[in-house]
Amino acid sequence: MVTLFVTPGWRQYQLFLILGLALSAYLVKLVTRGGWDRWAHRRAGWPKWRLRVLLHVLRRLTLIYFVVFSWSLYWVMQEVTWPSRSYLIGIAATVATAWLLIGFLARLVRNHTLRRIFTWSLWIYATLFALNLVDDVAAALDSIAITFGQMHLSVLAVLKALMLAAVLLTLARLGSNAATRGLKGNSDISPSMQVLIGKGIQLALYGLAIVVSIRAIGFDLTGLAVLSGAVGVGIGFGLQKVVSNLVSGIIILMDRSIKPGDVISLGETFGWINALGARYVSVVTRDGREYLIPNEDLITSQVVNWSHSDRYVRLDINFGTAYGDDPHKVRKVAIAAARSVSRVLSTPGKAPVCHIVGFGDSSVDYVLRFWIGDPTSGLTNIRGNVYLALWDAFQAEGISIPFPQREMRVLNEPLTVAEGASAPPRTVPSD
Repeated sequence: MVTLFVTPGWRQYQLFLILGLALSAYLVKLVTRGGWDRWAHRRAGWPKWRLRVLLHVLRRLTLIYFVVFSWSLYWVMQEVTWPSRSYLIGIAATVATAWLLIGFLARLVRNHTLRRIFTWSLWIYATLFALNLVDDVAAALDSIAITFGQMHLSVLAVLKALMLAAVLLTLARLGSNAATRGLKGNSDISPSMQVLIGKGIQLALYGLAIVVSIRAIGFDLTGLAVLSGAVGVGIGFGLQKVVSNLVSGIIILMDRSIKPGDVISLGETFGWINALGARYVSVVTRDGREYLIPNEDLITSQVVNWSHSDRYVRLDINFGTAYGDDPHKVRKVAIAAARSVSRVLSTPGKAPVCHIVGFGDSSVDYVLRFWIGDPTSGLTNIRGNVYLALWDAFQAEGISIPFPQREMRVLNEPLTVAEGASAPPRTVPSD
């Protein structure tokens, strides 16, 4: 390499031209970066994926400028001079273009380790391909190998398997995400079946990617049948809860007893289902907490699904008024107060009703029943709003809400003591 720099000739000239192109690309990036940044800030309304692509472009401005400059110089020199005088410039342009494309493709791999392996492997391969050294390096890597019986495991095979695994796992993730989005857009399939089908597709794609990657190394999977069976039995005894949760998750998805968006209460937990997982169900409560409830608990415990068949929920409020208030007027005022709350339904069959339920010690007891259609917005807050509406309406109509009152009298009169008794006279308080 040093000889190319010190030996006069077109090879030396091409190397200096490549260095000049790299320096020019860097200087142009420094001059134009401010304008590109201002233009990018005006694209705030773009979708997120387009903004991510734009960010990656801005990070690679130097390489992009170098690719444009090198290919432009290469094509000009191909036209005006001998092709051999632009050979190294063509190699540099090819390598830079490959590196640029690989940098964008690597963003599809989410796993950081797999992305590094994918990126560096393709960069090395693209460089060797441009220098026409692929066959020589492949032969050298294939010679570094370990032999197990009939299996020949070489460094080249391992590298190919890792590259294949990165590509296949990325394709599996993209395929499963696309299938999930397609299922969510199909209104003919219930949400629970959408999750079940999506999980099945994801499991099949990832399983196929792993099997193909292992086969690419040269492992014979049929020879692992007995060993995998024994290991499976041992794992089954140790992971009974995990398997139980997995099976329970499949049952939940198939019988559609709960689905994403349902409002449920399990013990002290009340919230709506955010997601159905293979091992647990994510339940989000009104206070923002997210509970991960094992699927087995949903099968073996009593679960209240407030929106199983529909999203309508009826709530009851108990109150009492004084005996001097007209009960007919109380019922009308209570119903009107409930109707005035925005979330309370007033449709036929779901309108508020009020009934007398008993004559108490100090009040006439009533129950006010009303329906709501959005239980995910909370139950305590709607009860509080109806109570406030009742209070305001009763105050406006002069209806009183009695409360228990007790009167205590203390008598200090002395008691008569029989003659001959030793006890002194004393007063006994009475209530």
